[in-house]
Amino acid sequence: MVQKIKEVPYGVSDFQTMVEQNIYYVDKTMYIPELEKQARYLIFIRPRRFGKSIFLGMLHAYYDCRTKHKFQQWFGDLWIGKHPTPLQGRYQVMHLDFSQVGGNIDNLEEKFNFYMGVQLDGFVRDYAEFYSDELRRKVNATQDAGGKLALIQSEAKVKEYPLYLIIDEYDNFTNTVLNEQGEKVYWAMTHAEGFYRDIFKKFKGSFERIFITGVSPVTLDDVTSGFNIGWHISTKPEFNQMLGFSTEDVCSFFNYYKSTGEIRQDCDVDAVVKEMKPWYDNYCFSKNALETQSKVFNCDMVIYYLRNYMSRGEAPEEMIDPNTKTDYNKMKRLLQLDKMDGDRKGVIRTVAETGELVASLYETFPAHKITDPEYFPSLLFYYGMLTVKGILGSQLILGIPNNNVRKQYYGFLLDEYQDVRHINTSNLVTMFTYMAFYGKWREALEYMADAYGKVSSIRDGIEAERNLQGFFMAYLSLNPYYYTAPELELNHGYCDFFLLPDLTHYPTKHSYIIELKLIPKRDKGEDEKHYEARIEKQWQDAKTQIYRYAETPRVEALRQGTQLHKIVMQFDGWKLKRMDEV
Repeated sequence: MVQKIKEVPYGVSDFQTMVEQNIYYVDKTMYIPELEKQARYLIFIRPRRFGKSIFLGMLHAYYDCRTKHKFQQWFGDLWIGKHPTPLQGRYQVMHLDFSQVGGNIDNLEEKFNFYMGVQLDGFVRDYAEFYSDELRRKVNATQDAGGKLALIQSEAKVKEYPLYLIIDEYDNFTNTVLNEQGEKVYWAMTHAEGFYRDIFKKFKGSFERIFITGVSPVTLDDVTSGFNIGWHISTKPEFNQMLGFSTEDVCSFFNYYKSTGEIRQDCDVDAVVKEMKPWYDNYCFSKNALETQSKVFNCDMVIYYLRNYMSRGEAPEEMIDPNTKTDYNKMKRLLQLDKMDGDRKGVIRTVAETGELVASLYETFPAHKITDPEYFPSLLFYYGMLTVKGILGSQLILGIPNNNVRKQYYGFLLDEYQDVRHINTSNLVTMFTYMAFYGKWREALEYMADAYGKVSSIRDGIEAERNLQGFFMAYLSLNPYYYTAPELELNHGYCDFFLLPDLTHYPTKHSYIIELKLIPKRDKGEDEKHYEARIEKQWQDAKTQIYRYAETPRVEALRQGTQLHKIVMQFDGWKLKRMDEV
């Protein structure tokens, strides 16, 4: 019998559906024994689109006493099928997804109580063989979710039923409240006698095991008055690759569809993985995994690439899945909260312009701390906007993981500039087209220089060269024909911008190194002749720099046969003074 080819798991988040409908599943069951060694109440934080829901569905299926008889059918071909633990099929599992508590957040307590009520009524119905008709009637008749839970907990305790609680997206609606209603409303929910805090109190005493996921530890810290650190496994090295795809996972994924003929036989899987890495890879969630494990891919992005490759025989035109734009908007609202203050803007700007920062990583912190620049990098880390790049003393070097995330940072900068003064970006992209295919660079760069001069809000502290670089970086990110590499190390120096041609998608003919210089202030009492000589020396030094960069063998490889243009731009304050190809 010919085995049916497995379906690509795009948009599927239910484990049972995947195994019963022959959908490709990247095996993560080998983490089950390791999880059982940990404390009984666990929290695991990962960014969006890293496979949290499917993993929780797998845990549900594994531990549920109702489906114990399906263990071989569902898990027989997976790692755990050959290495089951004594806890397999032992529990009554309550599986909650708080992303379902949403919509209009007015009357949120009532909506939450309704959702919990439906789930708890469903629980006693699903496990009807364990609970008497009388108990089920009592649960159904009780209006308060806390009361329903108390009834179930009491009965389970008397009859010694082991209960397992799984919560997906525990912080979804509370993050929405924090953003849209502010800290006062959020505080009322998560502190004192707030309804969300109250239900968590009941959870802790009702279940033998708890597994909770979300995108940040903020809410849990608030509802539990500081979640026990021993429960927080997000940064433990043994779980670094538990969600997302390892390089080995990605290779196996593509090789499977190559072997089945779903992607062309001449596909060089190693080359494909190499192409994806700068866009979707390079996540590391534990400092202790830096040297011992491969980095982690965003699994949803890999699946997006595969679907395009199967249909087109090549990489997608857009390397970033358009469906993630909603994620970007959510992220933007969360990071801004009501209004992005100067300190947090400074963090965003530093990361966008340098690619990294040195910071302490806080595993837990309450909501009122997330506007504090000391804690803000930790929030960016949990959202997947920063990842562990290195260790410096007692602190971590946190950096941008990949081009996908880098685009988001550039988007933050771009939004900031566009809010101050709108610039026709469609015209700019057209100029970039001529720049890429015909080598006509002057119009585009002059357009950007003119726009820079018109954004009056950046005139404060304009002498800071970083402001100039940040502006150009934001608008160069709109160029679809290049990977914009800021501060690329070349020949023991760092060029301001290297526009690397994206020949995978466009047959461009030209590449660029751009060096930006800001004329220094005139010293008090300095005569005109000496000052002009300093300006000229700066120009000549810039030429020497850019020649040195261009001679680097790395540049020869990166430009991939395109004509390399070396451009120096010299600014006097916010005005372009001189620009030439050298």
